[in-house]
Amino acid sequence: GPHQEGKQRQGTACLSPLLGVSAGNGCGHTLLTPHSGTLSSKNYPGTYPNHTMCCWRLQAPPGTSLLLAFGDVDLEPSEHCAHSSLLLADPQTGTAYGPYCRNSVPSAPLLVTNSSTVTVLFNSTSHRSGRGLLLSYASSQHPGTHYTQEHVSPDPPLTMCFSVYCPAGCKDIHGDIWGNPSQGYRDTSVLCKAAVHAGVIADELGGQVTLSREKGITLYESAFANGLHSKRGSLSEKRLVFHKVCCLLSPVCDDVLEVAAFNASSWWHEVDTLGQDRAWMAERAALGTTGHSWAAEPSTEAAWLELDLGTRRNVTGIITKGSSEQHDYYVMSYHVSSSRDGKNWRPYRGSSGQEDKVFEGNADSHGEVSNAFIPPIVARYIR
Repeated sequence: GPHQEGKQRQGTACLSPLLGVSAGNGCGHTLLTPHSGTLSSKNYPGTYPNHTMCCWRLQAPPGTSLLLAFGDVDLEPSEHCAHSSLLLADPQTGTAYGPYCRNSVPSAPLLVTNSSTVTVLFNSTSHRSGRGLLLSYASSQHPGTHYTQEHVSPDPPLTMCFSVYCPAGCKDIHGDIWGNPSQGYRDTSVLCKAAVHAGVIADELGGQVTLSREKGITLYESAFANGLHSKRGSLSEKRLVFHKVCCLLSPVCDDVLEVAAFNASSWWHEVDTLGQDRAWMAERAALGTTGHSWAAEPSTEAAWLELDLGTRRNVTGIITKGSSEQHDYYVMSYHVSSSRDGKNWRPYRGSSGQEDKVFEGNADSHGEVSNAFIPPIVARYIR
């Protein structure tokens, strides 16, 4: 029959050069790491294109096994899934799962394999409908994904607590989040996507999330944080509140740090239409400053702003804002460096550690944008 889970099948080879990568013209959003990941077909959740294929090769650490969560498998039905299909193969044992399409769906949303390597093969021919494929995975070291939740005893009685493992790559999955970190999130928000927005996990690695479901609020303001927009909304009976591990140990880890001194590569001395000089000095970079802010000399390349925190501190994030509505200036993206002595500087590379991280900044002059440092920066000076 078409649904051959656990049976050996021929023709399941995947010509992908390396483990942990994808190949083909039908690949959509893909982020694969040794511990977790997320993948989708091209155009998901729109209709997947005709005559495409994609091959993903998933690799967990040796001695562990892969758990796969089917977020969505919506391929146009055909006999034996001949026109469009999803097929999973375990090259270590020769076991195959599928093929799957709309009239032959996985028997359960979570597939537990006995292998640390799984090949995922998606094929399409001519068709008219179908969203395609959304799939996430985790190694057996991290048994939950963003489609499963582990319930913890409620305390106090009005609060239900959850511990969830979020896979890498959940930032770009389909779905909306409502709210912002200070208010909590609507309980219909895409959970792991909201966790990235709240700054409790990094999208490139995923991770364990602790949150509680508490009494809701009437209005959720939208916010832009960690590369994600949330939506404005109202009337949610319950809200989701994320808890950083450090805050469970130390209630002051989200306090705003005092800046002892500001310094900059340059600042702009503007002469207005009345001939008056206005200095956009480094000291004006404090977030609560009224009127104009800091700005570099317009001809400056590679401008920088430096914050001296007075002593070595644990810095978990940064909030940026434009100059004001009157002066429509803002920074769209930036790098961060840190120093313990003000002389030797280390670029921030984030949780992946491969290259200098580029933070998404502001899109207008009046909105605040928050970016989390995961892991935190321990330093006295920040640039």
